[in-house]
Amino acid sequence: MSTLEKIHWTEAGTPCSGLWRSERTATAPVKIVVADDRMTADEAYRLAAAGTALLWRGDFQNARQLLHALARRVDRKTRRHPANKSLLAAFHRQREEQARRAELLGMVLIPVDADYRIPLRRAPDVEQACREAWGEPTAHDSASIVSLRELQGLIGAHEWRRKGVEIPALAARIHPHYGVFSPIRGEYLDLVATAPLAQLPSRAMAFDIGTGTGVLAALLVKRGFEHVIATDRDPRALHCARENLARLGIDQRVDVVDADLFPPGRAPLIVCNPPWLPGQPSAGLEHAIYDPASQMLRGFLNGLGAHLDPDGEGWLILSDLAEHLGLRRRDELSTAIANAGLRVIARIDIRPRHSRATDTNDPLHAARAAEVTSLWRLTATAAST
Repeated sequence: MSTLEKIHWTEAGTPCSGLWRSERTATAPVKIVVADDRMTADEAYRLAAAGTALLWRGDFQNARQLLHALARRVDRKTRRHPANKSLLAAFHRQREEQARRAELLGMVLIPVDADYRIPLRRAPDVEQACREAWGEPTAHDSASIVSLRELQGLIGAHEWRRKGVEIPALAARIHPHYGVFSPIRGEYLDLVATAPLAQLPSRAMAFDIGTGTGVLAALLVKRGFEHVIATDRDPRALHCARENLARLGIDQRVDVVDADLFPPGRAPLIVCNPPWLPGQPSAGLEHAIYDPASQMLRGFLNGLGAHLDPDGEGWLILSDLAEHLGLRRRDELSTAIANAGLRVIARIDIRPRHSRATDTNDPLHAARAAEVTSLWRLTATAAST
């Protein structure tokens, strides 16, 4: 949730302070100057690059234009990756550049009143977007400061939640909440929607581990499972999943529970779509992408046998992008599966359809073009049950 610490600046010769909000857990700025419509993009870039944040007191739309101008300057100064660099080196370099870009663009700050109104000319109504990300304001809340870039993220997330994401496999829309991974990549959904069920001992129960928006739990219900238990540890994800399942009219068939991976008991089918890249998230909202030391992946594999019904299956949905980038060895996954007392029944593959897979300007294009997303059908060996 929000990082709330006090930041300080001087305005018209008077010491001032306010609460710093950052859902991305960005470091609170130490050096702050007040800026308005007279600030040029070149001056803003010079200050931001030197570590000075700009607290905006001018027209809100002009602040947006300034942020766009800053982004153009940051992107112009980003060096191209040498052609002879390895994909792993290019990946780490890209992450460093993305972090630096986020740091610089996060230097344009916007004041937000305690009731989530922005006290600037031509400011949009962001009250609902802020409520969805920060919760309802209380009588004890104070005015706060937030980066404009993060505020735009809140507004964008509100629009995703309002409009929803069309899921062809469900013939319905899923509405992601702020901070919950949006199911915009349909390949892994197609795998779950079409993987064979004939060999399962029953369809009485299924577990969806790390449910997020609840989309996989909904797909399992559509495929005929009588009861699904969907787990997650993130309060936002739990609320998001419950709301989506209720919207779809299937909440009576799905229990959404706060659990670290597995709920108690066993099931004939257990599905998990963990973060695909081993690594440390650089921001709070990256936990759906990066799995530190592959903890969730290994936790799922190591606990699967104890929670499967006899002859039950575990479906692991995982991209091999990490292998192409050099973040995981080719044999590491198969070794982890075997060490967990599991065997592979079959593997179903699908190629990515997103635009980045065909973007030849992407430094990671070779890895993205070769990427395959797989559904691994796993079962427990006799010794592990």
